[in-house]
Amino acid sequence: MKKGKRYSEAVKLVEKGKDYDAKEALELVEKFPKAKFDETVELHVKLGVDSKHADQQVRGTVVLPNGTGKTLKVLVFAKGPKADEATKAGADFVGAEELIPKIEKENWFDYDVVVATPDMMGVVGRLGKVLGPKGLMPNPKSGTVTMDVTKAIADIKSGKVEYRLDKTNIIHLGFGKVSFGAEKLLENYNTIMDAIIKAKPAAAKGQYIKSVAITTTMGPSLYINQK
Repeated sequence: MKKGKRYSEAVKLVEKGKDYDAKEALELVEKFPKAKFDETVELHVKLGVDSKHADQQVRGTVVLPNGTGKTLKVLVFAKGPKADEATKAGADFVGAEELIPKIEKENWFDYDVVVATPDMMGVVGRLGKVLGPKGLMPNPKSGTVTMDVTKAIADIKSGKVEYRLDKTNIIHLGFGKVSFGAEKLLENYNTIMDAIIKAKPAAAKGQYIKSVAITTTMGPSLYINQK
């Protein structure tokens, strides 16, 4: 695929074969030619684990100190007082069984995160084949199956992100916008990396962090020297 002029200009700023310090890399991102929109800054971390084994999974959530720069829409499956609580807490959509046909038959996905109270998981489970592949299935590990819907919604709206391995043992996630500036992006970066390092499975052997790269939506990759 042919890259545009702006990408070519950004590549000229990147030193070939160099592993950057995280701060230095994020300062360089600020110097990249600007796109017509506020690009997301992405993190790609390759780990020395095997995601095929349950005891080597790496997954969790962390609240970024400076948010993600994106306002997430939250759907909450709840009934009665918990549904009322979710509405008051700022959930964008709240419902129960009546949402199943809307999601299954109308392909309704106008939300970014799904939260459910434990008693609703029987209902939500029926949507596993639809929500699962999109990474939207509520999970106790990510704090999205909970009775404390107020806290769950507040965390998500304030910049909580989930990190998890893909099939190639890489964690991909956005951790802010170019407009944040290097300092705020670095705070977010350090928060995520600390969480990933602390989540190292006991079964993991050898080098845990294999490689770390930062990129923008439309920009080149910068490899990080993660000590």
